Amino acid sequence: MHLVFVPKYRRQVFNADSLKLLEESFNGVAGKMGFKLIEFNGESDHVHLLVEYPPRLSISALVNHLKGVSSRMYRKQFQSPHPEHLWSPSYFASSCPGAPIEVLKKYVQDQKSP
Repeated sequence: MHLVFVPKYRRQVFNADSLKLLEESFNGVAGKMGFKLIEFNGESDHVHLLVEYPPRLSISALVNHLKGVSSRMYRKQFQSPHPEHLWSPSYFASSCPGAPIEVLKKYVQDQKSP
């Protein structure tokens, strides 16, 4: 599954340090929920995740946990000037049937990280 999250109002809030923190929080959630974060990258105003998850997990539950945990960690670490919400309530999710995993990983890796 390919996921894309954007900050509220598409603010340009991410830098190398915050992307590293987000990746750590996403990996922590993945470990606790039993799914795998295959690839992660982002730009200043959005992040891409490539995840492999078991069918017992719903996409909405997975996204809610990823966004909730990462938002709390982000606020704690970076003292966000917008403490009420880091993420927009929406997200993009796409299954990628038939696409080779290496092509998907390369797409996520090729994001222009700050």
